[in-house]
Amino acid sequence: MTQLSVTLANHPLEPLSREELKAAVQILKDQRQLTEADRFVSVSLKEPKKEVVIGFDGTQPFDREVFIIILNKQDNATYEAVVSLASQQVVSWVHVPGVQPMIMLDEQVECEAAVRKSLLFIEALERLGIDTPELVMVDLWSPGNWGTEEDATERLARPLCFLRSDEKDNGYARPLPIVPIVDLNKMEVLRVEEYEYTAIPSKAFNYTPDRVGPLRSTIKPVEITQPEGPSFAINGHEVEWEKWKFRIGFNAREGLTLHTLSYNDQGRERPVMYRGSLSEMVVPYGDPGPIQNRKNAFDSGEYGIGQLANSLELGCDCVGYIKYFDGVMSDSKGELFVIKNAICMHEEDFGILWKHTDWRTNDVEVRRSRRLVVSSISTVANYEYGFFWYLYQDGNIQFEVKLTGILSTAGLHPGEKPKYGNMVGPELYAPNHQHFFNVRMDMQLDGNENSVYEVNVVSEELGPDNPRENAFYAKSTLLETEQQAKRDIKLETARYWKFVNDNVKNELGQSVGYKIVTGENCFPFASDNSSLLKRAGFIKHHLWVTPYNEDEMYASGKYPNQHIGGDGLSKWAEQDRSIKNTDIVVWYTMGHTHVPRPEDWPVMPAAYIGFMLKPVSFFNQSPALDLPAQPKKNYCGSKMKADGCQS
Repeated sequence: MTQLSVTLANHPLEPLSREELKAAVQILKDQRQLTEADRFVSVSLKEPKKEVVIGFDGTQPFDREVFIIILNKQDNATYEAVVSLASQQVVSWVHVPGVQPMIMLDEQVECEAAVRKSLLFIEALERLGIDTPELVMVDLWSPGNWGTEEDATERLARPLCFLRSDEKDNGYARPLPIVPIVDLNKMEVLRVEEYEYTAIPSKAFNYTPDRVGPLRSTIKPVEITQPEGPSFAINGHEVEWEKWKFRIGFNAREGLTLHTLSYNDQGRERPVMYRGSLSEMVVPYGDPGPIQNRKNAFDSGEYGIGQLANSLELGCDCVGYIKYFDGVMSDSKGELFVIKNAICMHEEDFGILWKHTDWRTNDVEVRRSRRLVVSSISTVANYEYGFFWYLYQDGNIQFEVKLTGILSTAGLHPGEKPKYGNMVGPELYAPNHQHFFNVRMDMQLDGNENSVYEVNVVSEELGPDNPRENAFYAKSTLLETEQQAKRDIKLETARYWKFVNDNVKNELGQSVGYKIVTGENCFPFASDNSSLLKRAGFIKHHLWVTPYNEDEMYASGKYPNQHIGGDGLSKWAEQDRSIKNTDIVVWYTMGHTHVPRPEDWPVMPAAYIGFMLKPVSFFNQSPALDLPAQPKKNYCGSKMKADGCQS
């Protein structure tokens, strides 16, 4: 067998290079004699065992393994393969029965083309008075699983359709009352579901500059410059910035990932988090109407946040001194597919970090906060999701999702007022829906032996120890098992959770740790018996904690597409394993409830949702004390100087 000449990466967690990916695909094609019926769902680095990464010092050899998911479209069969690049062998080939892997990017393109040319679809359009199938937008939606044999046995899509007036028109302004049901393996329309509306909305709602009309002329330029360059240093995908060190990863399903995050505390490298990633996200709609009631999109597990990432551009998605990283992956035929500039990294000024004025001496000390931003943005049909990791100079870590894009719309009868959404135009409404995100954090606070405490602030009992009846204190409770750690936010007690290493103390004798500061959140409105909560059980609780298991990566399970449910976090936690003083994984679920407004149309201003990890006794004092004061400069413009602005 011919050996391929492949230069392997120099670190176990370095993402696959173009050369490595192409080699892995070729090895699998040759050794398993793959045919055109075999489609590559994903090709990604098989991350080495944790002990290999932690113990790696650059001197010992290591294998590079590639994890590949294959769908044989002829047999509707899914396979998992592992390819060793060192030995150039397929070391594992396993059939996974009864599952549907995530929808491939190629399938979305092929599905639209297949629908447009289908005679069944063309005839349905004619009954609506439409003779321009080429102007119909076909948004592929996963069908879910509602207990039918078709859901369980066929690889399906249930696209939603919209009509454009021309190729640049915002088609979401004209939803069509037809839903083609598509066999994705055969790429043919099985049937077209038709629903009656009295009229298709006719008003145009566009958002591009050439169609909006006169634009504002009052905005003056803001220039962001870093004449000495950025404060970060990069070696491959390893980044060092302001005492932080970490590695950047990227794959087709999760998109952006962070690895081996540590903080240099007075010359000592202190691990904080081994791996952080978007584990899953689901978008359930709350409209019981026949077109809308099946919309429960698992945007990560069904569509792949990584493969839908944008190519980011300087001055638009990111501003400042930018470092970009490409997303290297495969298309469904095993050909190299690169998303240029899939990840953006830059620094931002973030206002005041700390300040104090001594009013007796009039001495002022102030330090400005700077944060490092690592981000990626994905387009999932009508919606855009921006995923942002922020690192701060005071040891804080933040994860934030920015939601924007275009509402998924539906039509109305003239004069009808929607109960399950809001009107955004004549005969046009946007249904109520929610967005749930689950973030998986493999904590490593000064080592792998970590624990979780729930902290509730409670009022002191009335009595002689509380003479003014105003005392309160923070009460910590150790969560010892998975079932105990299924927890929810409680505003009445200012509840938070802290992750600690009880084996390591700071100078005050306190266990070192981090706490999670929660932001916006909500609960699902669907019933426990709904398909949604059977398939996305992780959204029932805001916090989950499990012992580390390398096979437990996704909150909804490995294959949520058309899955009947009962997999993922809700299944694993039933084991009620110990999470005390062990290698733990923290799963945080956050939700955004969207009752649409006219102001969200025709393009939505971004909504922000996220959380922050803040050190709690991890340091002996503020780690931001050693920041130098910035030199005083005159930032005033000439007009402001005349009005009294001073340096």
